[in-house]
Order: sequence, then C-alpha cells, then structure tokens
Amino acid sequence: MATITIENKQKYRRIINILAIAIPVAVAVLLGVRQKIDLGVWTKVLPHVIGVLNSATAVLLLLGYYFIKNRNYAAHRQAMTGAFVLGAVFLVCYILYHVSNESTPYGGQGWIRPVYYFLLISHILLSIVVVWFVLRAVYFGYTNQLSEHRKAVKWALPIWLYVSVSGVIVYLMISPYYS
Repeated sequence: MATITIENKQKYRRIINILAIAIPVAVAVLLGVRQKIDLGVWTKVLPHVIGVLNSATAVLLLLGYYFIKNRNYAAHRQAMTGAFVLGAVFLVCYILYHVSNESTPYGGQGWIRPVYYFLLISHILLSIVVVWFVLRAVYFGYTNQLSEHRKAVKWALPIWLYVSVSGVIVYLMISPYYS
C-alpha cells in the first residue's frame, strides 16, 4: 500500500472540493439550457433507466453496509465501488435526458402534490450535498484512511441512501405523466 504525503493529501482534498462544486454547477448550467438537443427518440427511455439505476444503487448501498458490518471488506469495497459507478452512469443518463427532453410536469392533485414536491426538492438539494461526502468517502476508502473514511461515511451513507430511494419514489410518482 502506497503512503500518501501531506502534499498529496492537500492536493486530493482540493480536487474533491473543486469537483463537489463543479459537478452540481455543471449540471445546473446544462439543465438551464432552454434549447433542447435532438439526440433521438432513444432518450425517452432514460427516465426508466434512471429509476433502475437509483434502485440498484440503493441495493448496493445496503449491501455495502451489510458487508462492512460483517467485516467482509472485499465485498464491501465491491458493493460501494458499484454504487459509485452507477452514480456516475446515472449522472450521464440524467444529463442526456434533460438536455434532449422537456421537463415532464407532475400531474398529481390533492394531498399527494405537496408530498411529491417535498420529495423532489429534498432529493435535488441532498443530491448536491452528497457529492462532497461521497467523493471523500471513496477517496479515503481507497487510500486506506479509515478514520477519515468513517467520518465521511457517517454522513454519506444516509444522505446517499435517501437520495437514491427518494429518486425511485419521485420516478414512480411522475412516471404516469411521461409522454
């Protein structure tokens, strides 16, 4: 296992901080573009793919938690790496869908409408926050800085799990309104 110098620690922490800001800002900018890009009809399936990705991520997060509680470090690392990769694939699919398709308005009425918007808004806000924690958790885990890893995971896991599960719920609530 390679030793990480103080200079490298500061460098990687700076990179994590920059990415934790740059990723949400880039997504917001891309989503803010009013002119949609015609990427083809295949993009209409992306919300369903995103729902599956969020579901699979939640399962992998729970498996990773189970494995670490049972001291199966190799399986834990595989599950969490899988969750991280699915998160990256989710991000690409999300951007591709939203740069090529108009937003789908939620059609639910009555008491369910504020429930939907609460879940959607909390999902979006926490998905921005969780980026920093996840990047730190992955970095500290892969560099064997286990004390720092545990500190990051204390926040990363519950927020990431909420974001994944609320993403699935939001998808299920809006899916009847996709054209």
